[in-house]
Amino acid sequence: VQLMESGGDSVQAGESLRLSCAHSKYTYSGYCLGWFRQAPDKKPEGIATIDEDGRTFYGDSVKGRFTISRGSDNYTLFLEMTSLKPEDSGVYYCAARPYSHCTFRTTDYDFWGQGTQVTVSS
Repeated sequence: VQLMESGGDSVQAGESLRLSCAHSKYTYSGYCLGWFRQAPDKKPEGIATIDEDGRTFYGDSVKGRFTISRGSDNYTLFLEMTSLKPEDSGVYYCAARPYSHCTFRTTDYDFWGQGTQVTVSS
C-alpha cells in the first residue's frame, strides 16, 4: 500500500487547513487508517484514526477541532483541522494497518506516507 500526503502549509493560529492522503487500493478486508504528527524533538503523536466501517477515534489534543474522513472514492483520506494552535505544528503522516482495530501505536502500522509539514504561527 502506498500513501502520499499533501496539503501542509504555514498558517496563523486560529486558521483551518485540510490535509489529504492519497492511497493505493486495499486488498484487506479490514483496515485502519490514521494520522500522526511529529514535532521537532518529540515522539510521534497519534491524531486520529478511522476504520473500514467509518468508526473514528481522536487524540485528546485535537478532539473537537480535527475531523478525519475518507473520500467517496475510497482512495483518499482527509484531515480537516480547525482552530489551529502553534502546538499543532509538525510533520503530519498518514499510515495504514491491515487490521480493523485502530491504535495510536506507530509500531502497529505497516505503511506510511512521506509526511507533510504544518506550521502554525501565533
